Amino acid sequence: MNNSSMMTGSERALTNGKKSVSLGQTFRNSMTMAYRGILKIRHTPEQLFDVTLQPIIFTLMFTYIFGGAISGDVLNYLPVIIPGILVQTVISTSVVTGVQLREDMDKGVFDRFKSLPIARIAPLAGALLADSVRYTIATVLTFTMGYIMGYRPEGGLGSIVIAAILVVACAWAISWIFAFFGVIARTASSVSGISMIVLFPLTFVSNAFVPVNTMPGWLQWFVNINPISHLVNAVRQLANTGTIGGDLAISLLGAAVIVAVFAPLTVRAYMRKA
Repeated sequence: MNNSSMMTGSERALTNGKKSVSLGQTFRNSMTMAYRGILKIRHTPEQLFDVTLQPIIFTLMFTYIFGGAISGDVLNYLPVIIPGILVQTVISTSVVTGVQLREDMDKGVFDRFKSLPIARIAPLAGALLADSVRYTIATVLTFTMGYIMGYRPEGGLGSIVIAAILVVACAWAISWIFAFFGVIARTASSVSGISMIVLFPLTFVSNAFVPVNTMPGWLQWFVNINPISHLVNAVRQLANTGTIGGDLAISLLGAAVIVAVFAPLTVRAYMRKA
């Protein structure tokens, strides 16, 4: 019996085609690839336009257009819209993971990685880790923009930090879905198109921008079960009141389920092509 037939699934996942790679080396390789992703952002800062301009533009636009109609004035609308804009912006940013992954694969970048003595899974893991920096930037800018406009969350700094970590963690989990699309899709544009079809109904048919009770009854049922609505509720509770409710547990559970389902699917599809 040859050695390859005696290897476990996890051992085969860590092999680079020449030799087995330890978990420690896999972690180091993944962190190196994450650093590569951060360097790409440094050398091409236009990659940050979506996480820098979008929070500013959306916050200004939605607040001054809808603030008076929905909450009477801008200041009363800020506790509603800032958590909604935060979730919408960061979740939308997770699409970039799949798009850039597909672009790198099309350019042959991952083919070159296969010739290196590194864990084959490291380029994928590194890309996902590097994008967490983008989510953090979007989160900080959204809260900063809200503060400039007069938003004063009563939950305190600790609760805001927890809310920020929650959103970043959920965005990282969702990025596994788009990473899967990036691996199986034929072009980067198709990844973007599929992702927008999925995200637009979830983000806009939610409680992120308007109260649920203002919607038609037939639409409210979907808004109430929408995972984006639960995440927005969790962020609002943390930032505005400093409380932790059931929505936070639902959001974390949903993120865990996404990772449990899509991480193995993405890794399996990637390893077949890597």
